[in-house]
Amino acid sequence: MRKISLFLVAAMLLSMGTVSANEGENKESVKKLSVQIYEMLSYNSLTSNEVDQTAFVRFTINENREIVILSVDAANEVVEAFIKESLHDKKVSVNEYKEGRSYTLPVRIDG
Repeated sequence: MRKISLFLVAAMLLSMGTVSANEGENKESVKKLSVQIYEMLSYNSLTSNEVDQTAFVRFTINENREIVILSVDAANEVVEAFIKESLHDKKVSVNEYKEGRSYTLPVRIDG
């Protein structure tokens, strides 16, 4: 169990490094995007078995400023489906972005 915890912490740090590397141009724009994603995921009806989990979401933003999910790495299939359904093709408000750039964001699902 301890190995799993260490692995999750290491994975989270690596993915946060990925987000940080992608935000070199405008940190405020990436932060604004993260807040919008948080709001999209904040209203959920997941059970106690599905909350308090962390998933890693890899996505890009298309020319219409919509989120395109590339992958979701979650331990639970219900959480994975919830994230995909909540984010895919949802329009975001970002001033600066590069079409086709991929972002990796750790997402914690709370109840």
